[in-house]
Amino acid sequence: MSTYNIVLSTNESTVVTEYEPQTKRSDAYQSEAALEAAFIKMLGEQGYEYVTIHSPDALIANLRRQLELLNNYQFTDKEWDSFFKSKIANANEGIVEKTRKIQEDYVQNLTRENGTTMNISLIDKKNIHNNRLQVINQYEESAGKHDTRYDVTILVNGLPLVHVELKRRGVAIKEAFNQINRYQRDSFWAGCGLYEYVQIFVISNGTFTKYYSNTTRASHIKENDGTGRKHSKKTSNSFEFTSYWADGNNKVIADLVDFTKTFFAKHTILNILTKYCVFTSEELLLVMRPYQIVATERILNRIEVSTNYKKTGTIEAGGYIWHTTGSGKTLTSFKTAQLATGLPYIEKVLFVVDRKDLDYQTIKEYDRFEKGAANGNKSTAVLQRQLEDSTSRIIVTTIQKLDVFITKNKSHPIYSKHVVLVFDECHRSQFGQMHTNIIKHFKNYHIFGFTGTPIFAINAGTGGNPELRTTEQAFGAKLHTYTIVDAINDGNVLPFRIDYINTIKQKDNKKDKQVSAIDTEEALASQERISEVVKYILEHFDQKTMRNSYYSLKGQRVNGFNSMFAVSSIPVCKKYYLELKKQIAEQHRELTIATIFSFAANEADTADGILDDESFDTDGLDQTSRDFLDMAIKDYNKIFKTNFDTSSKGFQDYYKDLSDKVKKREVDLLIVVNMFLTGFDATTLNT
Repeated sequence: MSTYNIVLSTNESTVVTEYEPQTKRSDAYQSEAALEAAFIKMLGEQGYEYVTIHSPDALIANLRRQLELLNNYQFTDKEWDSFFKSKIANANEGIVEKTRKIQEDYVQNLTRENGTTMNISLIDKKNIHNNRLQVINQYEESAGKHDTRYDVTILVNGLPLVHVELKRRGVAIKEAFNQINRYQRDSFWAGCGLYEYVQIFVISNGTFTKYYSNTTRASHIKENDGTGRKHSKKTSNSFEFTSYWADGNNKVIADLVDFTKTFFAKHTILNILTKYCVFTSEELLLVMRPYQIVATERILNRIEVSTNYKKTGTIEAGGYIWHTTGSGKTLTSFKTAQLATGLPYIEKVLFVVDRKDLDYQTIKEYDRFEKGAANGNKSTAVLQRQLEDSTSRIIVTTIQKLDVFITKNKSHPIYSKHVVLVFDECHRSQFGQMHTNIIKHFKNYHIFGFTGTPIFAINAGTGGNPELRTTEQAFGAKLHTYTIVDAINDGNVLPFRIDYINTIKQKDNKKDKQVSAIDTEEALASQERISEVVKYILEHFDQKTMRNSYYSLKGQRVNGFNSMFAVSSIPVCKKYYLELKKQIAEQHRELTIATIFSFAANEADTADGILDDESFDTDGLDQTSRDFLDMAIKDYNKIFKTNFDTSSKGFQDYYKDLSDKVKKREVDLLIVVNMFLTGFDATTLNT
């Protein structure tokens, strides 16, 4: 494979590629005051302006000056008073509304004294270095439930968008986290309420430093404080969603000195605030993790460089991202697609999955990040209309639909358009003839793959087809890696342990392997064994799902995790389902179980790695299996007050609803038949 070197890249990387820790460490500062002074000094050395602001009046006056500089306009006193009270510090707006103003509605209308209107930007997202960064400390707020004094705040154009709480060395950083929670509850809303604009919190004890967004797993309840002003009464941030910063090699940058030189580099913090936060349709602010940002920027960089070098339509214009399952690949792919469509020369981004159920799940996730951002399609005809519609910028489709479209349209204008193809979970299913058809017909493309399980040369030829390629051969060079080891070390996924429990004892003197296999299969499906396995599952369920390990602040046991139980066949599934129902009832347990399976349409030859679209047509089931599925769905309907059935449409709706309830942990134990696992994967579970 030919290679090329980047001669020049004008974009500054948000995440430093490789970072060498500084010789001067934060442990040189023993007290909180000394740590704070050193932190502010470092920010000053990095171009931040230090200003002395300790009161709401001074904060408001500074905000006016900064917005005038950003917008090259001087407010009259009347204009400023009206604009501030209605657009910036509206008494009926809280964290959610103010977050939306920073992330989405950052250009507000000003009604001038002469009756005309003009746009006032709160932040410049196109030219990030037009924004002015200031740092203040020991800001005092006396209008809340308690007199408070905040440590260090970063002002962007006068608005407090990043807040830092410091603790002296040796104190757990969770104390800083708890203190910010108290501020959100007791005082950020008070006075002029400008601290509700904070987008990102940073907590540190010098040795360990983490960051998180303002609405991470938060619920905002509006309450009148007695003055007629509504504010956020309660937030429920969870410490488990705080993140470490890291370099491009996933090396954690925890020390405050190193964190400041990287995370608080001006282009980095401004990029994070303007590009790498996502305000979801659920009104939560997600701030991306360093490995997600690196992957996004390396894809965008590859698009830009390969376009400049006229490499589009070749493997050198693409690459693959190796990020482990559960690390947030969907958010990364969404942000990549969103930013790629912002490039003036990119006409469409096609997000390609290999099953229709994953198509549905991806659309749902994309809708969560931005309602209507992606266009899904139910048929090849709809896909064709979207490909021909200039307003459909991000299209989610299955590889099967795309292949049918190509087969029916050997020549089409889309093939010459400048497009980005992003493949979700680029495993063997995208290495077959369909993949070949796509890259054969599209002429001006970039192709990228996301995977948690890349195929390397050592195992490329396994699976019955020696022609199978590696991930690199199919998609191009590896652009970034974030493995399960990285994720466990960062605390982004749960550590895991595999327990092997042998429930079959081989008889002595058994030499015939075929006989042994027959005996084993019969023994595995015996009612006696199934009864014992179910007994073991129920005895250890709370332990394995950590339901005895995690408690809320009020001392109540939380729900823990849910689980998936894979079995070999529909008859075995029925036996386990009925036995679980029986023993759960006998023990008076409050466990919700469900099952999912369909006609095994994908049991055809898959040597080329291609899986047929999941069939939601249950007519292929034998009567016994259909009756069992009917019974299981009726049980589900009774529990959740739904009305699904085993018709093709009813089963498809059941599948979607079950997928959603499993993800929300409303189903404790899901029993799946082995053949169904390819579509209903473990990433749906909170395990």
